[in-house]
Amino acid sequence: MTERDDSATAAQAPKKVLYIDMDNTLVDFQSGIDRLSEVEQETFKDNLDDVSGIFSLMDPMPGAIEAYHRLAKEFDTYILSTAPWDNPLAWTEKLLWVKMHLGRDETSPAYKRLILSHHKNLNRGDYIIDDRTARGVDKWEQGKHIHFGQDSFRTWDDVLAYLLPRA
Repeated sequence: MTERDDSATAAQAPKKVLYIDMDNTLVDFQSGIDRLSEVEQETFKDNLDDVSGIFSLMDPMPGAIEAYHRLAKEFDTYILSTAPWDNPLAWTEKLLWVKMHLGRDETSPAYKRLILSHHKNLNRGDYIIDDRTARGVDKWEQGKHIHFGQDSFRTWDDVLAYLLPRA
């Protein structure tokens, strides 16, 4: 095989699959809580994700949007999140958040790449970036869990430094 054939084969190799969680990974959940009224915060104090409209109030985590765009160029990237079972509006609000912050048409790296599931371990991939081990992340066997906000992955810059060389 010639050097030219090697580079053609490498160019055709499939990208590694990467999943990215939303809440407290791409999305700053606390920013939505901070925008709730005191009455809403008290009424829903144990279930803040059940407040209608809360997901539309949230800002991106620092560096998240830029990191998503960079990673989407190198990986086959999907957003894998869980929506609260008792807040049906959250399912729609998560899609609207993605469209608002990552783009809404075919040119967006997030176009039709949002997966909402309570069983994240049913998806297959090389990496999952999530701030928790719940909803099946603790059963993620086929790839590496990048525990966002912990240890070596405290910021999006930390995540990029780890993942980009492994694309």
